[in-house]
Amino acid sequence: MRKIDLAFDAKHIWHPYTSMSEPLPCYPVKSANGVMLELEDGRKLIDGMSSWWAVLHGYNHPVMNEAIKTQLEQVSHVMFGGITHQPAVDLVQKLVEITPDELECVFLADSGSVAVEVALKMAFQYWHAKGEKRHRVLSLSHAYHGDTFGAMAVCDPANSMHSIYGDYLPNHLFAKTFTVDFDEEWHDSAADNLREIFAKHHQELFAVIAEPIVQGAGGMRFYHPNYLKVLRELCDETGVLLILDEIATGFGRTGKFLACEHAEIAPDILCLGKALTGGYLTLSAVLTARHVAETISNGEAKCFMHGPTFMGNPLACAAANASLSLLDNGQWQTNVNRIEAQLKAELLAPLQDNEHIQNVRVLGAIGVVELKRPVNQARIQQYFVDHGVWIRPFNKLVYIMPPFVTSPEELSQLTGTLVNLLLRDDFSEFVL
Repeated sequence: MRKIDLAFDAKHIWHPYTSMSEPLPCYPVKSANGVMLELEDGRKLIDGMSSWWAVLHGYNHPVMNEAIKTQLEQVSHVMFGGITHQPAVDLVQKLVEITPDELECVFLADSGSVAVEVALKMAFQYWHAKGEKRHRVLSLSHAYHGDTFGAMAVCDPANSMHSIYGDYLPNHLFAKTFTVDFDEEWHDSAADNLREIFAKHHQELFAVIAEPIVQGAGGMRFYHPNYLKVLRELCDETGVLLILDEIATGFGRTGKFLACEHAEIAPDILCLGKALTGGYLTLSAVLTARHVAETISNGEAKCFMHGPTFMGNPLACAAANASLSLLDNGQWQTNVNRIEAQLKAELLAPLQDNEHIQNVRVLGAIGVVELKRPVNQARIQQYFVDHGVWIRPFNKLVYIMPPFVTSPEELSQLTGTLVNLLLRDDFSEFVL
């Protein structure tokens, strides 16, 4: 195997959320197995990030590998326009089976951002087909839904990485910050802002979009399920479509298979991605109620105007089917419960009253340490690599979202390394 040319990489490859003039260091991975990433120099890192929350079953999983190899020998790709294939049919049958009964029609897209674009277009075209020109979406403060323009437009314009694009984006509505945390006592007045927005603007709204229970890249915030119940009630009263973005939260990450199950509600449109294929290939799915699909299909355009080139890619569908088969036995629930209990024991107590920490919170297989100051990305990353773990913070957040197959010993190394760093006398040198 040839040595990875890091100098070429730094000069020519534009990595996500980084600079070409002053690029952050990149660590050369030559192989991955289980929850271990092996660097080119032989060092092994326990992956605490699930490769941006997508790798549920670990790397190099034999069931996943075999499914993709088998499919590769049959058909690796075929256009989805006018053609169908067994992996796609199997996947859609399974998705319809495991999601709320109301969701019957499935559009297979590419990435999570594309799924959000598709969901927004569906909701807009739904109202167009009904003869109403609605032009606004209600989103949430601290929301993050992706990096493409439609998705950026429903990300928090003030508290997101997309604020510089404000003049180019539609003027949508944003609810005030949710103040009742997931496990706090609910008070109904906490949702008054949502009621006020609906009372004033519901005739303009073609959709509401929310990340259920956990807001991801916008701040790793956990909020009370009753906010979702109120949103569902308001949408039912006014006919506004409810889009739930479960791209980060789906497939068990919060302790429920879908995060909306915490509130016992169903959306009109559901976005899935990331862990859909177990982290092997890019694929997303947008599920909707039949009345939404039929309204769109009976409108002026007679069809939904979207069609990605790699829509329903057979290899990706095969990977998704294999991943879902691994979730079928329910072991994910046991693993997530175990991870949650261990994260609470090993993060909450040791980090109480730390002068550098704003908040520590845990839900399902998510552990978040929110600092008072942004991290020095390069320095803190180097520390974690030197101590045998892969944890990649952003801004003020240092968090762990490990694969579900992470062992207690491996998880302890992740949490122990994080806690030891935060308790160092010189930790102030690791933040800006």
